[in-house]
Parts: sequence; C-alpha cells; structure tokens
Amino acid sequence: MEENQITSREELKSYFEAGDYPTQRQFGKLIDSLRHKEDVLTNKEAAILANSLNGYIEYSTNTGDQKFPIVINSSDQEDQIIQVNSRYDYEEEKKYFFGNAPYNIKAKEFPVEGLVGTQYYLLRYKVHPRYTIERLFGNNLPTIPDGFEFGILKSKKFYLRIEKQDYGKQIKIINTNIKFVNKTEIPIQYRVQSRNWGDTYKSSDTVTNHYDDWDHLNFYYNADFKEDNKFIECKIYNADNNELLSTSYLSVEYNSENAWPGYADRVRNIRIECDYTTYKPNGSEGAA
Repeated sequence: MEENQITSREELKSYFEAGDYPTQRQFGKLIDSLRHKEDVLTNKEAAILANSLNGYIEYSTNTGDQKFPIVINSSDQEDQIIQVNSRYDYEEEKKYFFGNAPYNIKAKEFPVEGLVGTQYYLLRYKVHPRYTIERLFGNNLPTIPDGFEFGILKSKKFYLRIEKQDYGKQIKIINTNIKFVNKTEIPIQYRVQSRNWGDTYKSSDTVTNHYDDWDHLNFYYNADFKEDNKFIECKIYNADNNELLSTSYLSVEYNSENAWPGYADRVRNIRIECDYTTYKPNGSEGAA
C-alpha cells in the first residue's frame, strides 16, 4: 500500500507550469496539502506548535480603563507595542511577541491618573524566572518614565502586574549609598530588595530608591564559580562607623538565590566586601 507522503512545494508548483491544468490526482494532492479551517490539530501537533511559539507577556491589572504601554524589541521585527489593561480586575491576559529572542522590554511613559488620596500604583515584573522586581509610582512618586528598561527577557514569559494600592499615608523615597568591593577573582553580582522595591543584579556601586515605610534591605548574590570550589564570604558594613551588619557565604553549593541573604536596617551608607574564606559552612547562613 502506498504510504501518505508530503508533496514538496516544488512538485505542487509544477502542476500549473506553462498553463497546464493539473490532473484530478494532482489537484487532490494540492487540496490535501492545505489545512482546512475546520481541521482539528492532533495533540502532538498542538504540542509542537505551543513549543515553537515566541516569547510572551502575561499580565493582570486592577486599574480600570488605564492603559500601560509596553515596547518589545526583538531580534528580527520592528518594535511591538502592547497596551496592558484588563477588562476585569486581576483578569490574566497573555499576548505573544511577533519577533524572536532576545527580547529587550521597555516601557513607554506610564499614566498616573486614577489615583486618589494615599493610593499608589504597585508594579511587579519578572524578566528573570527566579526573582520579582517591584516599584511604586504615581501620586507624589515619579511615574515609570518613557524608555524605562525592564531588561532582557531570560525565559519565554515576561510577567507583569500593576495594581492600585492604598497605603493610608504618603510614601517617600529614601536612598542608601552602596559601595561594592570584590577582592576575589570570581565574578560576583549582588541585588538589593526591600518591600515594594527591588533592583537587578549588578557588580558596581549603586544608590537605592526604596521607601521610608520599609527601610529594610536584603542583599542577594550571584557568583560565577564555574569549577572553582573555593568559599567566599560577603560582609555588609555600615560605612559610617564600620559596624559589621551581616555575613553571607557563597560556594558552588550555596550560590546565588540559595545563599542566606545579607541585610541592613535603616542605614544610609553601606559597604559590601566579598573575599575568600577558609570557613566552610554546612549550609547557607548569616551572622549579624
């Protein structure tokens, strides 16, 4: 019995060369090569299609009619603008990107209308699957500006949530200056997080823009050990009086988000020093 085989495009085109009419058999092959709108994908075909789709944004809001424009820059398409808003509060929406990775995701200027009293917009987003970054905007706080970079997407899904919150008081921005000193040969990055505020990983000095109501900072580390089995300790000091605030230990086993975070409370100037140590912790631990 003759097996069903896919007819090549070149063969299908040849049926109409030089004004020829295809035979009934040839025309049947042409029809069979097309997918009818009533055809149903098999489970295998649906799975193959789902796995081949581009990256996407998954979002939800409770902001009424407000629209928040997101710009997707891909490797092979013009910039795509997605208007983030939900028909119903916290209804999750999903939209796929037109182009292929890598995706650099930015914001156009976000609106700040629709807030009253002590309400703020809380932005939550994930470009990396392991952690979420948060920001407040609106009311007396700056908006998310045109060109604000969410970053390069590290997976297929960009998660975004914008919600209206009433904190019952006016929120103010406070700053902590952070100096980072890496005394090792191993590349180390750190990131800072507080409630309703967070930052990306970096290896340079920085200044936070967190909020006065939650003046507590957690520090997470990401070290590229590769095959190096050395141990590293990262100590956090109050730079004003050299007081040791906390210590985190890094190794191949306890790298990145697995390490116990460093911390600092109500400190305006911080110095982080990372260096080799002979101490071998049984697990991730911290010491004040």
